[in-house]
Amino acid sequence: MNQVKIGKFIASLRRGANLTQEALGEKLGVTNKTVSRWENGNYMPDIEMLTLLSKEFGVSINELLAGERLSDEEFRAKADENIAEVAKSNTFSRAERISFLKRKWRREHIALLAAFGFILAAAVILPIVLDKPWLGWLSPIIAFTEYAYQNNRMMTYVEAHAYDGKE
Repeated sequence: MNQVKIGKFIASLRRGANLTQEALGEKLGVTNKTVSRWENGNYMPDIEMLTLLSKEFGVSINELLAGERLSDEEFRAKADENIAEVAKSNTFSRAERISFLKRKWRREHIALLAAFGFILAAAVILPIVLDKPWLGWLSPIIAFTEYAYQNNRMMTYVEAHAYDGKE
């Protein structure tokens, strides 16, 4: 999909309907700057906006995505091409999905990670405060054990969600 071509097509449709960017924005519930960004090819309208634009200008979503009016023969060919392009541009790779799920797990378990930090700090400070140097060996064991446990929980979560489409 060529965003610039789509933007120019939206601009020509808007001008053909004798609408300003501001007037079109008001009809669609967006700002004139958003319309300008679409027309310059800086942003793509989301699917809801494509639906509203298609109704407003009497064109199909397929024609909007093609950036031009289509004949019947071109319509079918462009439909398959546009669907494939949209699917490709909106699909996360497995690595992106796993990275997203790791960040999501960390955000959802921030309190648990803070507790881990508190326990680790206590394991380091406690032997000094109690004057029991033999307790010093506990901190690396606690840290390693807790890290392994939490990392295992995170990876179990990621694997359970990365391959089945759940969020």
